Amino acid sequence: MICPRCASNQGDDIKFCTSCGANLQAVREALNSHDSGQKTWNDSLLAAQRSQLQLEREMGITPEVKRYNEIKAGVITSSVGLGLAIFLHVFMQGIAVRVPPDTAEIITRIWVAGIIPVLVGLALIINGLVVSKKIVEAFEREQNKSKSLDEGPAPRGLRAADTSGFVPSNFSVTDQTTRHLENSERKI
Repeated sequence: MICPRCASNQGDDIKFCTSCGANLQAVREALNSHDSGQKTWNDSLLAAQRSQLQLEREMGITPEVKRYNEIKAGVITSSVGLGLAIFLHVFMQGIAVRVPPDTAEIITRIWVAGIIPVLVGLALIINGLVVSKKIVEAFEREQNKSKSLDEGPAPRGLRAADTSGFVPSNFSVTDQTTRHLENSERKI
């Protein structure tokens, strides 16, 4: 069997991958259950994602809120990256004075590592401003569709009964039930 995680060749009787430790027995069971029509991991994952989306909507976390959070995360990540780059530049300049010139040349360029979080933050900001905006627009279109269906004409049917008042009855169930008894006594 080939391990789905690390693609190493494993024996058919091994329960766990000897390279990465993946549970090969569970993979075999999933493949067998997929052939027999049972639920697969992918089906379970999709169901979990749907329930996560439903939970987020119930908590009020809309795509617009997610978009703002993504932009915020991008600004924070970029700021941290910029701070890291400045710190590394100043710190490494102090160290470079005390080392040989060939080593100093490498040490003085370590500040470039701070550019990585800056670029990641910029990518988050661009994603929040461009891609997530389209997701928000699609969500709003979906909401408007469902609202227009809800606000449509009411289906025809019986109107609800007015139960706000008490209507007194002019008769009783037992009224005039013994009237025929009076007639039967006279015949005897």
